[in-house]
Amino acid sequence: MPPKRIPDAIGQAAVRGALAGTTADLPTAVRYLLQVLATTAEGNTVEVRVPPYGAVQAIEGPRHTRGTPPNVIELGGEAWLALATGSLGWADAVASGAVSASGQRADLTAFLPLRWGTMGE
Repeated sequence: MPPKRIPDAIGQAAVRGALAGTTADLPTAVRYLLQVLATTAEGNTVEVRVPPYGAVQAIEGPRHTRGTPPNVIELGGEAWLALATGSLGWADAVASGAVSASGQRADLTAFLPLRWGTMGE
């Protein structure tokens, strides 16, 4: 059974709340932004992991089917929120160690920041 989709209104409210510092909104905000990434960068080449909140496969290319994917990005919830909303750049996140990225295609530069809000946020 596929994971339940977070409705846009709920996800966008959670992102706004998390950006305002409401820690209770962080889990939903992270999951929603992962959902947006999976929709806008559809594919199965890169696995983006944000433990303990969730993981998605994204970006077009060779499909991964078993074992550890060849392209993995792993980061914390606050770092994902900052990257996805544009307050942290990809290169800075990698350089600071906030992001662990392995594999030739493990780079989200072309997809960030995400357009997650109804007003183009």
